[in-house]
Amino acid sequence: MAGIVQGIGAVTSVYSANSFHSKKSPIFTGRSFSEERKGRSSFVASSGQKISCDLRSNGKRAQQLITNAVAAKQDNAASSTSSKPGHELLLFEALCEGLDEEMARDPSVCVMGEDVGHYGGSYKVTKGMAEKYGDLRVLDTPIAENGFTGLGIGAAMTGLRPVIEGMNMGFLLLAFNQISNNCGMLHYTSGGQFKIPVVIRGPGGVGRQLGAEHSQRLESYFQSIPGIQMVACSTPYNAKGLMKAAIRSDNPVILFEHVLLYNLKERIPDEEYVLNLEEAEMVRPGEHVTILTYSRMRYHVMQAVKVLVNKGYDPEVIDIRSLKPFDLYTIGNSVKKTHRVIIVEECMRTGGIGASLTAAITENFNDYLDAPIVCLSSQDVPTPYAGVLENFTIVQPAQIVTAVEQICQ
Repeated sequence: MAGIVQGIGAVTSVYSANSFHSKKSPIFTGRSFSEERKGRSSFVASSGQKISCDLRSNGKRAQQLITNAVAAKQDNAASSTSSKPGHELLLFEALCEGLDEEMARDPSVCVMGEDVGHYGGSYKVTKGMAEKYGDLRVLDTPIAENGFTGLGIGAAMTGLRPVIEGMNMGFLLLAFNQISNNCGMLHYTSGGQFKIPVVIRGPGGVGRQLGAEHSQRLESYFQSIPGIQMVACSTPYNAKGLMKAAIRSDNPVILFEHVLLYNLKERIPDEEYVLNLEEAEMVRPGEHVTILTYSRMRYHVMQAVKVLVNKGYDPEVIDIRSLKPFDLYTIGNSVKKTHRVIIVEECMRTGGIGASLTAAITENFNDYLDAPIVCLSSQDVPTPYAGVLENFTIVQPAQIVTAVEQICQ
């Protein structure tokens, strides 16, 4: 226990990895490819359908630097649609709207999970779905993650497009066998006879004093499974677009949602849009250093940007969104411009997304780096219940400011 407390009190992990090496491995077949990298473009899904993408760059500034940043709304006109036609939605409402549109469009889309029916889901993402589509398409399940996850994968093999909700992403560890041995591998082990068009989604991340078991970050667990694609939403706009794209994909997709971002509000377009599952988002263009982040840490980074800009720094911020595979086109172009990289994640330091991203950048763009890659990650300790200790385990905006100042010296 003393060792754990000592680890919690330590400064959040920062490590250099300019010599970190790893072998690249193929992800899966049938991945989509962008035709353009700017403006409005389209991509071809594995089903052969051409889907329109509205690729928007972000450059928002945070309003103030706070110690416990959660979801402070940004104010840059390039990414915010508040001055454009549309409607305002909270992030969970955007997920619900995207799911509703896909269920109305395609009768093979169904939902299953604990309390997803008439209760509307633990975070109301499926609110009103049971009344609209019936109990067979919105299936309330027993508390048996391994059972209903296996059910969903089997349904996908027969031609349905299930959306499996985990009440908490940590509970899906009970279904790890189904996700790894079945969901990720059946397309390959069947010789291509079966497609597994399933979406696995749910809340995760470090909340406010939810304790260790309800503060899991499972990105690092699932990234090593062949055949599975992973994305993380961070705004209502990309939450809806990624939900729709994940449902339409013929590949199994895990959609990570952060428990503290569900009440983030944003104006999104009235017209339909679908995002590319494999593309990062330029949040803020800059010249001095590339900051790569995703999910809740996007807002911690933008809190730090305000201070950095006032100090004369010009950081470029990218929300990588696609956790597997990485968008090395967008990331690489930024590295070639700034020559310095800081990765900010809520995942654990050991074996996390930051470690894989560090390896990918080192392998592909090492010659363009003028300084070792810096990775700011969570402590390798169980998340404490005490709020003060919980804050010590994750990256805070002040640490991001210090890291930028040091790498730009």
